[in-house]
Amino acid sequence: QVQLVESGGGLVRTGGSLSLSCAASGRIISNLSMAWFRQAPGEEREFVATIHWAGDSTYYADSVKGRFTISRDNAKNTVYLQMNRLKPEDTAVYYCAVDKDRALGFRTRTSDYDYWGQGTQVTVSS
Repeated sequence: QVQLVESGGGLVRTGGSLSLSCAASGRIISNLSMAWFRQAPGEEREFVATIHWAGDSTYYADSVKGRFTISRDNAKNTVYLQMNRLKPEDTAVYYCAVDKDRALGFRTRTSDYDYWGQGTQVTVSS
């Protein structure tokens, strides 16, 4: 299986930036789809971004498109989420996830993913 550890969360003001990291161990993730989800208090866990196993194409939730960038560094077996122009509604615990099934399309459901990190808190003050 894959172990995932997120880091980089913190407190920022509206309009600020944060970069999250997801360090993977146990398996090489370069040929696996990865994703970021987030969960605000009292809310369902929601899709944020994914990077595909074949060719590193990316897909984003409309709420973050143009502001967030998902990427990976295969040498470090790590996935990143660069978050710019942050808004208070971005406040949530952010989770990294692995999809081991190599689906053809992008996947956006929590049930599509097999392994999860512990999460890292992102708080954006207004």
